[in-house]
Amino acid sequence: MLESTTEGERLRLAGAGAWVAENARRLEAQVDTATRSGGTIKRVDIDMGRVAQLDTFGAWLLERLTRSFAARGCATAVTGLKADFRPLMDEVHGVKPEQAPPPRRSSLVDGIAAIGVNIAAVGQSIKSFINMLGAVIVALLRVVTHPRRFRFTSMVHQLDNVGWRAVPIILLITFLIGAIIAQQGIFHFRKFGADIYVVDMVGILVLREIGVLIVAIMVAGRSGSAYTAELGAMKMREEVDALQTMGFDPIEVLILPRIVALMIGVPILTFLGSMAALYGGGLVCWLYGGISPDIFLSRLKEAITLQTFEVGMIKAPFMAMVIGVVACVEGMAVKGSSESLGLQTTASVVEAIFLVIVLDGMFAIFFASIGM
Repeated sequence: MLESTTEGERLRLAGAGAWVAENARRLEAQVDTATRSGGTIKRVDIDMGRVAQLDTFGAWLLERLTRSFAARGCATAVTGLKADFRPLMDEVHGVKPEQAPPPRRSSLVDGIAAIGVNIAAVGQSIKSFINMLGAVIVALLRVVTHPRRFRFTSMVHQLDNVGWRAVPIILLITFLIGAIIAQQGIFHFRKFGADIYVVDMVGILVLREIGVLIVAIMVAGRSGSAYTAELGAMKMREEVDALQTMGFDPIEVLILPRIVALMIGVPILTFLGSMAALYGGGLVCWLYGGISPDIFLSRLKEAITLQTFEVGMIKAPFMAMVIGVVACVEGMAVKGSSESLGLQTTASVVEAIFLVIVLDGMFAIFFASIGM
């Protein structure tokens, strides 16, 4: 219960009994009545000496009472509270009051703010990418001068994961892509009686662009996400911090072997994928377009040159480096939660595929400018 007595500008409140949740309805009514006390009250004394029981509900009622009078500018003092109740009151007192929601802004302002936030995030991503690339180059130079520092066993293990184990899916996807390109080409070129030019289209498109691009996208989704998840899990288990504590460089131990494995594996996968795509295109040309394998190979030799093959192979290690650096950046950015791991893995795949396509466009402009 709560008794109140007014003496001029002073209000005296005396609590008694059990201030617990069982008496919630009665206590709340009394507290509301007390806080509505009018007049020129400038000081409030609350005596809690006769309170025998106090739980979290009662402590919050008392805190609400004191905050209500403090908000009106009244000096408030609580006396007589038992020592056993002090820790609970300190915890409740530390709870911050609910803040008013921010004022509503116009949709235009919100849109501009969102653009600014996204631009800042892109800038931070570019900065992280450059920092990681520089750290990898420094670690590579350190390994070149001291070859025994290189984790060859780790590199071979990663090469097995990103290279050998990826061969079946790469062959299947590129075979289907080559077959689809050939089928669509024959379907449309047949209208003009130019079926044979499908061989030119398949050969040049696969060897220059589609072969390496499809392989890079597949590797970004398969191996890039795996790198991010592995490094992120190590971050969550504080294994990266443990390596630093033991005096090892995480870039040299964890990241360099993975990127080297990608730069070796992706060109090999590009070659195998291009051959599978050409085989798929040739098979469709034979079965669907009536172009025999001998004619297909003869026309292919006329349509492509060594430069056509070189263009696609030159792109492969650079795309592998971009995929590896992005995957490792996102992996090292994982915080201590599984939600963060999922977000960074998704961001790794999206960023890697985006940068691979951008890099392919830059290479296309570059090779066109030098006549390749």
